[in-house]
Amino acid sequence: MGTDIDTKGLALVELGDSGLQRSGGYILDEFLPALQGLRGRKIYREMADNDPVIGGMLFAIEHLVRSVSWSVQAGDDSPEAQRNAEFIETCMADMSHSFGDLIAEALTMLVYGWSYHELVYKIRAGDQSDPRFRSRHVDGLVGWRKIPGRSQDTLDRWDLDDAGGVRAMVQYPPFGSVRTIPIEKALLFRTTKTRDNPEGRSTLRSAYRSWYLKKRIEKVEAIGIERDLAGIPLIRVPAEMLSESASAEQKRTLDAFKRLGRNLRNDEQAAVVFPEARDEHGERLYDIELLGRGGTSKQFDTSKVIDRYNRLIAMTVLADFILLGHEKVGSFALSSDKTHLFATALGSFVGVIRDTMNQYAIPRLFALNPTLPGPQPKFVTGDIETPNLQELGAYVASLAGAGMDLFPDDALESALRRAGDLPEKSRGA
Repeated sequence: MGTDIDTKGLALVELGDSGLQRSGGYILDEFLPALQGLRGRKIYREMADNDPVIGGMLFAIEHLVRSVSWSVQAGDDSPEAQRNAEFIETCMADMSHSFGDLIAEALTMLVYGWSYHELVYKIRAGDQSDPRFRSRHVDGLVGWRKIPGRSQDTLDRWDLDDAGGVRAMVQYPPFGSVRTIPIEKALLFRTTKTRDNPEGRSTLRSAYRSWYLKKRIEKVEAIGIERDLAGIPLIRVPAEMLSESASAEQKRTLDAFKRLGRNLRNDEQAAVVFPEARDEHGERLYDIELLGRGGTSKQFDTSKVIDRYNRLIAMTVLADFILLGHEKVGSFALSSDKTHLFATALGSFVGVIRDTMNQYAIPRLFALNPTLPGPQPKFVTGDIETPNLQELGAYVASLAGAGMDLFPDDALESALRRAGDLPEKSRGA
């Protein structure tokens, strides 16, 4: 006799697991220990702040994404839907920071893989001293006061459910006690949701090996150049100072000479002063000179190796086109193809921010405003890369030549005007 299964109850139960490697709220999915936790976040910050190629990539990404147009689209053509869309538009311009600042802060997910933002609300009560009520509007509705990012460096651990889902970010700020920010009051932007990892995956992850090797080569190169130009210090001291039976005074003197050798630089302030001391035969007891001075040693050309790693770093985010102008290779067509791929990749990051705002920020705001019924609006974004007008014009001409009846068509005409950055057609024209 079979056992009856409660299929309705079973449908409400989550049976599987995301497969995310975790323990006590700490994410252990990264197989390199150096890139786990706070240590990894510090390395990613060093990569973003210190490396000129990575810094150039992130600068280009931020300013291209910030240039994308954001607008609010009503749920339908009803008066209620139009009113709700206008409400969101007023909320965008009524925060203590600009909407562009929100986008820029959300883009820190590119460096760390994720960006956590707290939803802070206010009651719109006009010109008030209390920021919880200060607004450009006096309608008593609840609006966004700000949507600030919570620094990745302050993450202590995640509060995860049994299946690996995020319940809250547990924050350890530099000043104050531990704070818990529930996901219901926050937005989590992630570059990827693989295994439902709250920390996503840094866009710099694939560049880490190239960056690490390039950093080491640059350090060795700098030391080699300095040693080759300044010379290697050679200090002569009496043999008894190097023996195990040397007195305490002799050991202190030897340590002083070692510090002198380590700190010696052949620049405008270079100078060595020590007393004249000779033995019974008139030979100097101490002497110092520089070996290999004047760049006489053979050097290895590291520039090609460093350039190779720079290309590999840029390729990880399809941004290697930024190096085309610094090399004697490539063509306009190649650059155009690469920039198109780059723009397509950036469009996906814009989509992450837009979809998160549409899925969580807008519905939660309307839940706090039950006096605003009707269809909810959504954010829509423009394109990063503008179309080639010559190619677009040739395409339209080909369609017209083939007999397609294109005009009059108000929607098509508006789209073509926007593509050419032309003003909209005046009403009644």
